[in-house]
Amino acid sequence: MPIPNGGLITETNEQYYAGAQRFISDGSGAITTTFNTKLILATSNPAGLDYALNNFKIYTSDDGLPESYTDYTGPVVLTGNTINFAAPPVAGTYIAVQLKALDGGSFGNEDATGTAVQENYGSYGYTSLNDVINGFIATYVGEHKLIPDVKRTDVIFHAKRGLQEFSYDTLKSINSQELTIPPSLSVTIPQDYVNYVSVSYIDAMGVKHPLYPANDLTISPYEVPLQDDSGNYTMDNFGDNLEGSSLTNERWGAANDNLLNGNITVEDYFSYSGWLTGNPFLGQRYGNEPQYAQRNGWFNMNERDGTIAFSSNLKDRLIVLEYISDGLAYELDMRIPKMAEDALYAHILYSILAGRVNQPEYVIQRLKRDRSAKLRNAKIRLSNIKLSEIVQVMRGKSKWIKS
Repeated sequence: MPIPNGGLITETNEQYYAGAQRFISDGSGAITTTFNTKLILATSNPAGLDYALNNFKIYTSDDGLPESYTDYTGPVVLTGNTINFAAPPVAGTYIAVQLKALDGGSFGNEDATGTAVQENYGSYGYTSLNDVINGFIATYVGEHKLIPDVKRTDVIFHAKRGLQEFSYDTLKSINSQELTIPPSLSVTIPQDYVNYVSVSYIDAMGVKHPLYPANDLTISPYEVPLQDDSGNYTMDNFGDNLEGSSLTNERWGAANDNLLNGNITVEDYFSYSGWLTGNPFLGQRYGNEPQYAQRNGWFNMNERDGTIAFSSNLKDRLIVLEYISDGLAYELDMRIPKMAEDALYAHILYSILAGRVNQPEYVIQRLKRDRSAKLRNAKIRLSNIKLSEIVQVMRGKSKWIKS
């Protein structure tokens, strides 16, 4: 690929794929990187507790050969993306700035371990929220434009609100966590969690099997007040109800799932000895509801404890939780797919003018229709439906289903 030449791509192949940029010292003691990633320097002292917070490392070499680079541990100061050396390397010294990567990079002891490189992958398909705000003000605000004057804070507010709304059902901003179910049968809700998309357990081949919400099977009580022998609430010295542990959750954690899903063996079902011994599994499939007739397992949202509880058959299982956030939890989240950028412009424009007095109603209605149309286009674009995938699904419709 050509080197950056004035287009939208500003990184070289080495910067993007390897997260590295090399320089030859001119003796001035300053180098300016051109990564898309903002450099983070907590401290340049390797012995400092905050050294691990840096998202890059510096290496130097006398001849620039691949195996000759060593860690540079001298003091430096970071201004923007310019690195200033307290003791400038002599002119002609080769300098490499390596963003932290999962593989540790390719310089020195390959110990620049982190995720800065991977977080930049695929970034060309997105634009930052700040760029959207600047673009909106340049396009729609000013003399002889739709909005003569507006505070930047108002634009920021409506941009963030739009990003939140789009994140729920348009932007497909789905996060996921791989977790192991502990003996307690519950895991903590992620910090940026808004709502779940799906929960699955992963088998030995890496195939996911969907888990289902235990909507009508059980519940996690939000309050569990302690009661005396007369059924009255007991309170502490401050007049607040004393809280106990939930018996409902305990019983659900100890439940035998086979009594719910009818997952019995053929031998048990047809064995005459089962009738004589009063086998509790017999007859469970008769009249069983389809939502319960599955053996993958169930999960239940425990809002009181801020956890997700799982059925007992999932103990020690590997699960993947897919969920949506609001797009504002972290800086990396606050970016918009380029396919939805125009829809966000339309949302900001409509939201600002709809909140102002003495605006012609026909203008507001036109902007509202324009917003809806562009949001619909964004959903279609981001749905990522391919004709070949539809054809592949339809080919299976001609198969006979044998009973």
